[in-house]
Amino acid sequence: GRVGPLPGLSLKPGAWLIRKWHGRTHTVTVTEDGFEYGGTNYSTLTSIAKTITGAHWSGPRFFGLGAKSAPPSIGGDDDRP
Repeated sequence: GRVGPLPGLSLKPGAWLIRKWHGRTHTVTVTEDGFEYGGTNYSTLTSIAKTITGAHWSGPRFFGLGAKSAPPSIGGDDDRP
């Protein structure tokens, strides 16, 4: 099942998206209705990225999804907006 407005990207409920940011590991779970992060349900990855960073990010880009974005580095923090 496709979740949210991500053309060409299919995320199945139960999948995890993991991103390290400022020394913390953040885990998002894909749900039937959107996403869950920190015990809260969200309809978009962008709103989660803003919650994590305090700044506007493309959620799919922040989590390294999509054909036009490079995945974040696995071993370090990527603080670029």
